[in-house]
Amino acid sequence: ETTYSGFPVVVSRESQRLVGFVLRRDLIISIENARKKQDGVVSTSIIYFTEHSPPMPPYTPPTLKLRNILDLSPFTVTDLTPMEIVVDIFRKLGLRQCLVTHNGRLLGIITKKDVLKHIAQMANQDPDSILF
Repeated sequence: ETTYSGFPVVVSRESQRLVGFVLRRDLIISIENARKKQDGVVSTSIIYFTEHSPPMPPYTPPTLKLRNILDLSPFTVTDLTPMEIVVDIFRKLGLRQCLVTHNGRLLGIITKKDVLKHIAQMANQDPDSILF
């Protein structure tokens, strides 16, 4: 129900240890396919990006295992990476997003839009006047 193009996957909310990245389109397609092939899949079904899911109490909706759509090596930078390097990476690799980590823990996401705003600020332009 969002417009985000993808989502970082972490071990848990507590640890925030980065596992990978999943694209929104892959997630939508996989959920739609599961609803067609598997009885009982609903919007409250839990999705796991692991090989095995823990046992669930009876009468809960079936779980979905979607490890196969998970990018286990998304492009990441650390919180100490200079912004000039990040801009260079986006330009040379054509990235749409890059995950920011510190010791393997997810801190956030830098998007192409963020990079373009940064470039505009460095050029003393109004970042809101940039067309994306």
